[in-house]
Amino acid sequence: MATFDKWLEAFDAVYQTLPEAPGLACPNCGHRTLRLVFTARPSADHGYASFWCDTCLEGIYVSRTFIPAGVAVRAANDPAAGRNHGIPDYRLVT
Repeated sequence: MATFDKWLEAFDAVYQTLPEAPGLACPNCGHRTLRLVFTARPSADHGYASFWCDTCLEGIYVSRTFIPAGVAVRAANDPAAGRNHGIPDYRLVT
């Protein structure tokens, strides 16, 4: 199982390539199925990020991060069902 620090390294690597999709390997299982979803208040330049692997369903949650220009952002004030659509109930690495 990958450590929280390894997940942060993977998050940083993916973050640095945005808005491109880098296809980097999951630090836990090695599959190239990492997903990153940002959520923020409308017109805010910061918010939170859900970062997980669609294969092993492990990942991290970043509670405050700047959101790069050109990436899709979900509205924090949308109902939870819509805002969280497509984000699985993945296991948080702590």
